Amino acid sequence: MLIVIGKKVLWTTAIVLLVAAALTALGFALAAAYSPGIRKVIVIDAGHGGADGGVTGVNTGVTEAEINLTVARLVANELNALGYETVLTRNDEGEAGAVKESEETALYNKREEMQRRRDVIAATRPLCVISIHCNKFHSSSRRGAQVFYSAGSTEGKALAATVQNALNKLNSEKTGRTYSALGGDYYILNCTSYPAAIVECGFLSNPEDEKLLTDDGYRLTLASAVARAVNEYISASLK
Repeated sequence: MLIVIGKKVLWTTAIVLLVAAALTALGFALAAAYSPGIRKVIVIDAGHGGADGGVTGVNTGVTEAEINLTVARLVANELNALGYETVLTRNDEGEAGAVKESEETALYNKREEMQRRRDVIAATRPLCVISIHCNKFHSSSRRGAQVFYSAGSTEGKALAATVQNALNKLNSEKTGRTYSALGGDYYILNCTSYPAAIVECGFLSNPEDEKLLTDDGYRLTLASAVARAVNEYISASLK
């Protein structure tokens, strides 16, 4: 028996099949875009905190921990604006992940505090880690932003070099000198296999750097430079 189907029915069937195929492809694309394995998330580590204030400013006495947290939040905001998720290892003046009844009863344990930072990184599975710090040197003449990476990490070195290049534009303008990213042996860099870099924002032992690091405008400029450099590194690494 020969069954004849009208042209209108054939066209309708074809359109339905095409739409179904397109929706299926879109579904796969959305699933890939939101796959946890390729989530665009970055860990921002604000160094020190709580009982560990880090170094202090030579003139104002401002603590490194305070500056680190402010800059870390600004870097996170800038990265959010670029489309990234961000996770901070600490988001207040206390220790990373610490649960306290009161400041008086809290006992500070540096090793446990650093391990909590490591745990945040491991749980987040980020594209990279940026740890914010401030520097100090016995001579007050040393100044400028420096970036460090784990000596054994190729990707960490690439990340650090990209960030250092961006910060050297500020260094050259403000200090007249530039730096190269340096390999180092630091827990926050060595505790993870994800690309990681320490950004030493400047020297609190230098009066000029201290003045810059307590200026809201400069801190935003610094944070923006770091965020753009991180975006540059990730964009290149995901190609």
